[in-house]
Amino acid sequence: MRFLLPLALALSLLLTGCAQRQPPRPEEPPPAAKTAPVPEPEPDPEPEPEPKPETEPEAADFVLVSDYAPGVRADLKYAGEDNFTGQTIYGFTKAYLRYGTAQKLSSAQEALAAEGYSLLVWDAFRPVEAQFRLWEVCPDPVYVANPEKGYSSHSRGNTVDVTLTLADGSPVEMPTGFDDFSSLADRDYSDVPETAAANARLLEDVMTEHGFKPYAGEWWHFSDTDSYPVEEDFVPGK
Repeated sequence: MRFLLPLALALSLLLTGCAQRQPPRPEEPPPAAKTAPVPEPEPDPEPEPEPKPETEPEAADFVLVSDYAPGVRADLKYAGEDNFTGQTIYGFTKAYLRYGTAQKLSSAQEALAAEGYSLLVWDAFRPVEAQFRLWEVCPDPVYVANPEKGYSSHSRGNTVDVTLTLADGSPVEMPTGFDDFSSLADRDYSDVPETAAANARLLEDVMTEHGFKPYAGEWWHFSDTDSYPVEEDFVPGK
């Protein structure tokens, strides 16, 4: 009996240890990674409508010179006091011409640009009311066309007063300034410096070649060989 007690105790301990040592559970596989939902393809954007081609103006339409004669600058003398009257004659600063005339001016600009020069506009379309204003300030037919007897060709929109500059706008020597009523302003050129005469002749040659008729008494004054009626309604800026 004394020998059986230790044996029974050892057997009991052995059975207890086995009961506690359970076989390891198989490892559970890691949860599958969640797949991000595939976004639905966005619909192709609708093609933008093609811009409608702009309607080309008619030859007689009034247009902004800077829109159709790129590179031509404007310093309208009658828009301020820098003219022979010392008064503002009209209240706009951008040059307008008939479309047909603006096209010819653009061609002249291209030809001059090829030689390193550019055009500067001193006066372009002059409204009828501005011609009356000029006559009111200076009622002398030697200097101003009497609007009661016939308007200035500027009021037809086919006449432009221009001078020559370098391509960057720097001035070059010309026979006179604007609205000079001395004999130096005519197209004789024999009484002005050689450089001024050469520049004036270049301007005259190019303008004539591209469809303008020069006025003998003013080296800066050119009219389109295509004529248009006097415009009595259109006023820039109104």
